[in-house]
Amino acid sequence: MPGPAFPRRHQRHPQRLPRRRPRSGPPVALLIPAAVAVLFLALPLVGIAARAPWSRLPHYLSDPSVLDALRLSLLCSVCALAFALLLGVPLAWMLARYPPSAVKTALHALVLLPMVLPPTVGGVALLSAFGRRGVLGPLLEHFGVVLPFSTPGAVLSATFVALPFVVVTMEAAFSNVDPAVHEAAATAGASGWRTFRSVTLPMVSDTLVAAAVLAWCRALGEFGATLTFAGNLPGTTQTLPLKVYLLLTDDPDGATAVSLLLVLVAAVALLLLRHSVSGSGSTAVTTTAPSGVGSSTGSGTGTGTGTGTGSNSGSGRRRVSLGAGTARNPSARPAAIATRAKSRAFGKQR
Repeated sequence: MPGPAFPRRHQRHPQRLPRRRPRSGPPVALLIPAAVAVLFLALPLVGIAARAPWSRLPHYLSDPSVLDALRLSLLCSVCALAFALLLGVPLAWMLARYPPSAVKTALHALVLLPMVLPPTVGGVALLSAFGRRGVLGPLLEHFGVVLPFSTPGAVLSATFVALPFVVVTMEAAFSNVDPAVHEAAATAGASGWRTFRSVTLPMVSDTLVAAAVLAWCRALGEFGATLTFAGNLPGTTQTLPLKVYLLLTDDPDGATAVSLLLVLVAAVALLLLRHSVSGSGSTAVTTTAPSGVGSSTGSGTGTGTGTGTGSNSGSGRRRVSLGAGTARNPSARPAAIATRAKSRAFGKQR
């Protein structure tokens, strides 16, 4: 016989509470100072745009003296950029490759000094070193080279303030390059110069462009060192910043118009830099695998993250996909970087 029927107990299911979505907005304690900083940086530029004589802007910008100053500014800034890259990139590579030491600390301080010195002090330092009575002045004058109050002197002043931007930016990029790159290239038989030219520089090309643009903008806007060391001679050393300084006392509207021109040039250069860096995605490099290298398959798949995928088939073709962020975090993909270094080194030898 069946047992007595007992009433079933109703099982109560626990009521599920709705999940609270985490707040994604920035905290007010950080938002307010950030907004104040943006206003602090934007208001001077808004003031220049508001006070600019828009109706007479073509008249001011077509003035022969302004055009001469613009031509001289472009000439001096481009020459200063060339010298800054020629001298700064090797120095940045040396600082990034060698271990910390007292000499390296002193070199770091020496590189950063022109960035923190007052511009007029930098001009006095250049005058004490390359002036007629300076350390190297008599030797240079013996060979007929006179730098103060000349166009080469203006180029030297712009190089003095632009060089640290190249060194600091490129040192950070070279420090992030995986040492496996140089080891793989050396194993493949490539020399140090060939490794630097064919492997290291292409990996930091985005950073090199950024350093060049920053150094050029700094050289274009140089004022204090140029005024102290090279003077303010129209057609010889009077660049656009010096022209603005001269117009402030005689024609404030003209000074505002020329200042607006400088702001637009610098803004366009920075926007182009931003567009070129953000628009460069992952690039796929197809190289020929050298003879004697066994079959291998590199791990990792994503192309947007810059992770490499390497494979070597019987046809001898190897495809390595490296993202634009290789120089930023190369340690996450050493196999792909080492493969690329070996392939390039062997390719150069052939």
